[in-house]
Amino acid sequence: MKILNKNLRYGEVTIQVTSEEDLWYLSHTLEELDQIKGRTERKIKIGEGENAKTVRKPVFLELILEKIEYEPENSSLRLLGKIISGPEDVSNGSYHSFNLEQTDIITIKKEYWTRLQLQKLEEATEEKPTALIVMFDRENAIFSTLKKTGYQKISEIKGDVQKKADPSIKKSEFYKEISKQIQEYTKKHEIKKIILASPAFWKEYLVKELPEELKKIAILATISDVSETSLSELVKSPQLTKSLEHDRTAQEIAELDKVLEGIRKEKAFYGWTDSKEKIESGAAETVIVSETFLKTKKMSGQYNQVDSILSLAESTGAKICILTQKETCQKIDSLGGIAGTTRWIIK
Repeated sequence: MKILNKNLRYGEVTIQVTSEEDLWYLSHTLEELDQIKGRTERKIKIGEGENAKTVRKPVFLELILEKIEYEPENSSLRLLGKIISGPEDVSNGSYHSFNLEQTDIITIKKEYWTRLQLQKLEEATEEKPTALIVMFDRENAIFSTLKKTGYQKISEIKGDVQKKADPSIKKSEFYKEISKQIQEYTKKHEIKKIILASPAFWKEYLVKELPEELKKIAILATISDVSETSLSELVKSPQLTKSLEHDRTAQEIAELDKVLEGIRKEKAFYGWTDSKEKIESGAAETVIVSETFLKTKKMSGQYNQVDSILSLAESTGAKICILTQKETCQKIDSLGGIAGTTRWIIK
């Protein structure tokens, strides 16, 4: 994502979509009653009666957002709303939808931009460290990409390992096929890290088939089986925590673990009342807060109190981390939605 212009005094931010991930960030930034404007296409009726025909015409429209439809499987974001400004041949009050794609530019206007919304925009503009996860054994291989927005399965292949005679013949061909796929995905997605995960010793066979340049960025890991559910198990492993420290999910898990360890050592706080007290006293070292907690406060009209406290925490040097992943949000929500570590032991 590119931020082309930011004028928070008037509540406006103009962005350009540059990747599929940007659509996920926008789906978590936009909300009902936002005003959006940009160039789009609209069906316009030309002529009357039997000679009438409908054509698609490029227009510049501004509308009040009423519905947001994000479909990750189709990489599409549809924004539906009521038109408040446009050319003469487009009626104000009629409805239109923006179907956002890469290179599209829109301006978003909000009455108030929350800390979470601005953080998501900034995250979307950062370089996206991407890894390829390859889970495999002697017969199956699952390929997934690792991004800030989570994990996405991109393909699966099955080998044809002979059960009798000389299984090494077909086995070798299967690992060559996996290696070929890895090389293609590495080039296509600009992969910087490759995680090779398998039960037992199958990793050794695959590594032999990889080019030297890919061996240098490969990380070996062990999993219990080859399945999509093993992704969660893999990311949580201490073996990969350091390697994936720049990944959003791994970062959130690491921050959450620090708080849980702090609770055990009496160097942490949790819940709104306790958190507010520790932050106001200057004792907060880190503060983590869930996205669901912030949304709940916003809906109840209490968001400004939370934003004020987080701003105070930042001014005293505390590190702020907003959790967005489902798993980490659920755990911190069980502690009241907000928590953190202190600079000293709580007496």
